[in-house]
Amino acid sequence: MEVTNKLAPHLTGQLSPQAQRAVAIRRTSGTLSPFATPNAAALRRDKTERDQESVLRPAFVRDAEKIMHMSAYNRLAGKTQVFSFRADDDLARRGLHVQLVARVARDIGAALGLNLDLIEAIALGHDIGHTPFGHAGERFLNNVYHARTGRFFAHNVQSVRVLDVTYGRNLALQTLDGVICHNGEFEQQVFETSSLAGFDEFDRGVEECWEKGGPAIARLRPMTLEGCVVRVSDIIAYVGKDRQDAIRAGLCTEKSFDDGLGGAYNAWALGAFVADVVENSLDKPRIEMSEEGFAEMRRAKRENYEKIYGASEVNGDFSRGVSELFSLLYDHELEALRSGDETSAIFRHHIEPLGRHLAPYGRTYDWESGPDLAVVDFISSMTDDYFMATCSELFPKARELFPRRGYFRCVRP
Repeated sequence: MEVTNKLAPHLTGQLSPQAQRAVAIRRTSGTLSPFATPNAAALRRDKTERDQESVLRPAFVRDAEKIMHMSAYNRLAGKTQVFSFRADDDLARRGLHVQLVARVARDIGAALGLNLDLIEAIALGHDIGHTPFGHAGERFLNNVYHARTGRFFAHNVQSVRVLDVTYGRNLALQTLDGVICHNGEFEQQVFETSSLAGFDEFDRGVEECWEKGGPAIARLRPMTLEGCVVRVSDIIAYVGKDRQDAIRAGLCTEKSFDDGLGGAYNAWALGAFVADVVENSLDKPRIEMSEEGFAEMRRAKRENYEKIYGASEVNGDFSRGVSELFSLLYDHELEALRSGDETSAIFRHHIEPLGRHLAPYGRTYDWESGPDLAVVDFISSMTDDYFMATCSELFPKARELFPRRGYFRCVRP
């Protein structure tokens, strides 16, 4: 049965006959759009021989595989997407979200003739620096970091740090740029690319994000159409899926939403928004939505904020206690670094494993020049379970908040 949205009746999920022909020809021929990013354009900091592209492993295939083999990527499976403290395997975690973004973005990219390997690399890496406990955790860590340093934490900026600095994976500039520019909190009807051309300018932009936070992040624009596609796909991937999870969690019902679609909105959104982006972006040097498509995306996202993200379970009931734990843990691990306590978790579970990881590449993890950033690296890397277990070992308050101690584990290599 066809699903329709009474609030956006013209978004049918179907392409016009002209667009269908254009997409069919492109898919059959396998040719890239003149606006796609070719593999040969990949720019890396280190031009080492081992990272040169090959027939079997083109440039951005390498990036996607580098990301997937990182322990930080594996941990996304244990991080909150929206709902924390629920032992329900069918609620989405951050690891599923990045795969859903990759899938949506590949569908759009294939129709537009873009570089699917670059799209996949950006999508898989875009949340790799995210905190435990979703955007609430991101806010808690930003608050404590800003209070102590005057700088700002944001998950997209931290994702670049994880890929480029902490793990030193020598990813292409185009991949890193797509990651930092992905932020799905800033929707746009038209995505134009930037003129970014090198690492010097990129590094200045990253530093500005650390220094100024939201205003600097809001100005970011991807340098590639592939990055633009991932940015809009981030919203497409979560706007309906988060609704399904809210219904499963009992926070909402099938009748809670203005469009009347309930959980079926996810299937409608995946078809309607993808078709709308493709229809309006074919053979253009930008990624674009129709006025109706953009208006409906903004409406649905706003409704999610009102009925899901702003709800007490997601944003209120546990905030005060867990926020305090972020502060306590931050100060505890910072003191461990200052005192050189090598029995502490930050040494045993963070600094030492990173040192082993980087050694084969002739690199080290320079935590001593920035202890606060090392603490940020450590806390943002934690899964929900690991955060709860670590805090429960250290702070009586955590044992009150997390009484079911058998449910979570404190295991790191």
